[in-house]
Amino acid sequence: MSYLDLISSRKRKREERVFRFKIFGENGYPAEFDGSFEQNIRKLLELAHFDRNNCSRMPSWSFKLEVIRQPTLHITLFVVEEPIEASLEHHCKHCQYVGWGQNMICNRKYHFVLPSKETEAAFLNCQDGAISTKDNFNLVQLQGHLMHGIFHSNGFGHLLCVNGMEGGSNLAGRQIMEFWDRLCTGLRARKVSLNDISQKRSMELRLLHGVAFSEPWFGHWGYKFGRGSFGVTRQMHQKAIETIQGMPLCILVHYLGSSNHHIPVIFSRYQTVSDHSLVTLGDLFRFMLELKTHLPEEHCVDSHVVEPTCRWSPKRVEMATRVIVEALKKAEFKWVSRQDVRDAARAYIGDTGLLDFVLKSLGNHVVGNYLVRRCLNPVTKVLEYCLEDVSNVCPGQQGSVISNSKMKGRYKMTRPQLMKDMLYLYKCILKDQKPTMIHGVLSAIPAAARIILDTKYLVKEYNGELPWKIHHTGHGEAGKMTLCYCTVLLRDKKESNEVVRKAMPPLECIALKNKATFNELKLEVERKFRELYWGLKSFAVESIMNLNVKGTDLVSEIVEVGQKIVLEGSNAESGIINELIYEGGVNNRAVDCGCGAKEDDGERMISCDICEVWQHSRCVQIPNNQEMPPIFLCSRCEKEIMILPSMAP
Repeated sequence: MSYLDLISSRKRKREERVFRFKIFGENGYPAEFDGSFEQNIRKLLELAHFDRNNCSRMPSWSFKLEVIRQPTLHITLFVVEEPIEASLEHHCKHCQYVGWGQNMICNRKYHFVLPSKETEAAFLNCQDGAISTKDNFNLVQLQGHLMHGIFHSNGFGHLLCVNGMEGGSNLAGRQIMEFWDRLCTGLRARKVSLNDISQKRSMELRLLHGVAFSEPWFGHWGYKFGRGSFGVTRQMHQKAIETIQGMPLCILVHYLGSSNHHIPVIFSRYQTVSDHSLVTLGDLFRFMLELKTHLPEEHCVDSHVVEPTCRWSPKRVEMATRVIVEALKKAEFKWVSRQDVRDAARAYIGDTGLLDFVLKSLGNHVVGNYLVRRCLNPVTKVLEYCLEDVSNVCPGQQGSVISNSKMKGRYKMTRPQLMKDMLYLYKCILKDQKPTMIHGVLSAIPAAARIILDTKYLVKEYNGELPWKIHHTGHGEAGKMTLCYCTVLLRDKKESNEVVRKAMPPLECIALKNKATFNELKLEVERKFRELYWGLKSFAVESIMNLNVKGTDLVSEIVEVGQKIVLEGSNAESGIINELIYEGGVNNRAVDCGCGAKEDDGERMISCDICEVWQHSRCVQIPNNQEMPPIFLCSRCEKEIMILPSMAP
C-alpha cells in the first residue's frame, strides 16, 4: 500500500468507490456529461466522497484514483468549492493577466487538486485536528501540489501548476496533463489558461520546444499563444521562433566553433546518426527531442547481450536471439507473454537455460532493425515482449531508410548523454549571451529567445462561445423542450440620459417547456444568470434586444432550436453599473511602459513618484534580484525636471 493510501485510509469508508485514473474524465466515466459546465460539475460531485472538513468554510469532495493495480498505487483527487463569500479575493488575477478582465465575477470557483504526499498529509492532519483551525486552513492555499486547476462556474478555468517526476511525483507531467485535458473536455469547460513556467533540467520548455516544434510543450494538448508579457504580440512571438529555428548550423560553427570546440563536436555527433541533413538549429533540436523519446531511460541499447561471465558462446547467444526475434515478428508487433515466446523458440533451441538467459538480457535491446521491448503486464503480472521497428524512426527526406551502421550508432547513445548535450547547447546558444553573440549576425538569437520566454500565458478553447452543442431537432412536439442560447446586456442610464452598456457574459443554454412564453423565458434567464454571477444577484430583464415579441408569445413558435437571444436589463437594487463586478475591477493603475505594454501583465512593475505611471522594472533597468528604489522618476518626468528654470533668485 502506498504512503498516500496509509494516511488517507483513516478518513475513508471501506465501501468507497475507486476510479481508474487513466480514463477518469472521459465521457461516460465516471458520469455521463451531457449538460452545461455547471450541470456537469454537480453530476460529477454526486459520485464523490464528501469530506467534512472543519478547517475552512469551503466544502470539499474527493475521489480515490487507481493509477496502477499491481503494485498498488492510488492518488486522491480533491474538489474544493470556493463560494464568493469565503473567497479572500473576489477578483481573479489569473483572468486579469490573460486578458479576461471583462468577465463577470462568478458566485463560485471549483479547485481540482492532485496533492503531493506532503500537501495531502498536511490537509488530513488538519482534518484530524493536529493543526489549529483558527487560521481557516484549507487545501487550496498550499503550494507544491502535483496538479492544481481552477474553474469558474461559467466554464472559464486556469491550470495553476503541474509537477511531474522532477517535482517528486510518481506521475509524469504528460500523464497529469492528459488527466487535466480529459477533465476539461469531459466537463465541457469553455476556455482554460495557464502560465507556462515548465522546465526540464533547468531548460525552459517553452523555448526548447518552441525552437524544435514551433509550439510550447503544452501545445501537445492544444494550448496556444494567449497573451504576451512586456508588450509581446502573437506576430512577434512567431517571428522570434522562426528566427532561431532558421539559424544555420554552419554560421554557429563559424562564429562559436573557434572559441568553443564542444559545439561542432555535438553537431557532428547527431549529424552522424541522422539519416538526413541537419541544416538549421531547429532541425537539430527537433531531431534530438524525437530521438530522446526512442531511447531507454537509463541503459545504453546495443545489439550485443553477451556478458563476460556468460557460459554460452557469442555464436549460440546470437542464434538464440535471432530465433526469439523471429518468433516475436510472427506476432505482428503485438505484446506476447514470456512463456509464449519461450515455447515458440523451443522448437528451434532445445537449451532452455540459454533461452532464459537471452530473454532476461534482451529487454530494451536493438537486434538488427528492431528494438525488443519488455514490460510487466499490470493486470496479469506476467512479463511480456514486443518488437518495435526502429529502422524508420527518422526517415530520410526522400523516404530512405536509415543504414544499419547509423542505427547501431544511434542506439549506442544513452539518454543521459543526449540530455547533457541538449543542456549544453541550450545554455551556450539559447540562454547565455556570450560576447560573440551580442553583436553581428548572432545577436538576433538572444533577442528572439527573450521574446519567446516572455510568452508565458497560453490558452486553449474547449467550447468557446457555446457552453454545449444542442442536438435536439424539431420543436412544437408534445413533451419536447425548446432550447436556445441566451446572454444578457447590463446597462445603466445616467443623468444625462446616456445609456452605458457593458460587455455581455458568455451564452448560456436555456431549456423551456414547449408551451413557455417569453415572460417565462425572462424569468428563467434571470434565475440562471443570478445563480452564476455575483454582480447579477438583483438582475431584472427589461427587454429582448434582437426579437420584437410580446411577453405572452410562445417561445417555441418564434425561436428556432439553438437560436441566440440577447436580453437587456439592469440591477434592480442599485440601478448603476459597479465596475467591481468584473474580474478586472476598477483599474486605477495607468500603465505606459517603453516595451509597449498598456495593461498589467503580472510582471514586476514600478510607478513614477510624480506622474504615477507604471512601467516594468526590467524595462527601466532594475534587475529582478534588486530591491525597488525608495524614489523613482520615469525618464519623461526626469527630463521635464532637468529643463525647468532654476528656482534660485
